[in-house]
Amino acid sequence: MGKVKEFFKDKIFFKTVLKIALPMVIQNGITNLVNVLDNVMVGTISSEATSGVAIVNQFMFVFYLVTFGAVSAAGIFTAQYHGKGDDENVRATFRVKLMICFAASVIGILLFAFFKGFFINMFLTDTGAGIDPELTFKLGADYLFVMLFGIVPYSLSQAYSSTLRETKRTVLPLIAGLSAVLINLVLNYVLIFGKFGAPALGVTGAALATVISRYAEFLILVICTHATGKKSPFVKGVYKSIRVPGALIKNIVKMGFPLILNEGLWALAITLRNQCYSTRGLQAVTAISISSTFSNLFSAVYLSLGAATMVIIGNMLGAGMIEQAKKMNKKLLAFSVMCSAVLGIITASLSTVFPKFYNITEDAAALTVFMLIVRAATMPFSSYTNIAYFTLRSGGKVLITVLFDSVFMWVIVMPLAFILSRFTGIDIHPMFIICEGTEFLKMILGYVLLKRGTWAVSLVKDG
Repeated sequence: MGKVKEFFKDKIFFKTVLKIALPMVIQNGITNLVNVLDNVMVGTISSEATSGVAIVNQFMFVFYLVTFGAVSAAGIFTAQYHGKGDDENVRATFRVKLMICFAASVIGILLFAFFKGFFINMFLTDTGAGIDPELTFKLGADYLFVMLFGIVPYSLSQAYSSTLRETKRTVLPLIAGLSAVLINLVLNYVLIFGKFGAPALGVTGAALATVISRYAEFLILVICTHATGKKSPFVKGVYKSIRVPGALIKNIVKMGFPLILNEGLWALAITLRNQCYSTRGLQAVTAISISSTFSNLFSAVYLSLGAATMVIIGNMLGAGMIEQAKKMNKKLLAFSVMCSAVLGIITASLSTVFPKFYNITEDAAALTVFMLIVRAATMPFSSYTNIAYFTLRSGGKVLITVLFDSVFMWVIVMPLAFILSRFTGIDIHPMFIICEGTEFLKMILGYVLLKRGTWAVSLVKDG
């Protein structure tokens, strides 16, 4: 009890964490709230609309995380160079991010455009649950076509937002993000349902609203970042040259490839795991979409704390504050787990309310409630592994993070889901509990890796 009281009296800790994490929590919270409203608005159309959009978003999710991994590779160095006060190399890491994001956008657009039929059909299993697979495919394809136009602004926005956060300018990404989600929310209402004289476009309207909001976010970030260059020295002359030191490129590639591979493989594993769930019917796709949307709303706190952890720990390591970083890590872990435990209770308590907002079958609604309760129970484990992941990454331990993250998914979770879905007649309920419960094993692995302390190193030492 003495340690608990001492923890809550640590004003410096809470001031540091809230300064970095609070804007992220607010932005992610509002973003996820708008995603909830977006999901609900699509869900009022039909189960086919909910499932079609959910299937497309499964694969967009893979693209988003691959981009995130690529940006994060350079971001490790951005945070540490900023902690060291080296603006020139912060600028160089930003240039690398821009190049990576544009290249990723082109590849993503080509893949989605040419293989959309293959991707969507993977999830279409007709079990006679009252959901039309053909209509689901059509709505998903219509949604994906429009979403392709938002890939480039989304990717380039990540380069700006991540660099601003890693240099402790968290308010501007917050403003840009909030502006985007509000635009998205208003346009969703107008374009999905045909309000104020606009045509009722359904799922196409939802996609169009998202694309417009992404262009708005990108323009706000670019204009405001360059207009306030004194606060962000890294943008000074950034487009006058594409010069990046060879040694930095080598280091980013060395760490970047494993990170890109990790994020891509992890996201693909999540997508294929969900595909295994979908073998039990399209009602499972609908339930996964709704339960994920609402659980993500409450998970925004610990997910934001993870991103803040990389910034805080990365800055401390770059400044050579090794022991302080280790102590900070323990406090971040404790704080994140406590927050997620409370949010898990709230999620479970409201689980029966959320499906009532949707025009879905009774089976899909009941399955949604079940999935929400299971996800709520695993939140503390997920929050611990999230902080562990970002801590390991902040010290440049990218190979370890690959083992901890994507290798764990492919060696433990994916074979388990595949065997249960293809070689047994097990119901979706125990299958979901078993697969989601593997998060406890991952938490134990994270504890072991953090306890070793080998992650606490500076990557930007002089000389």
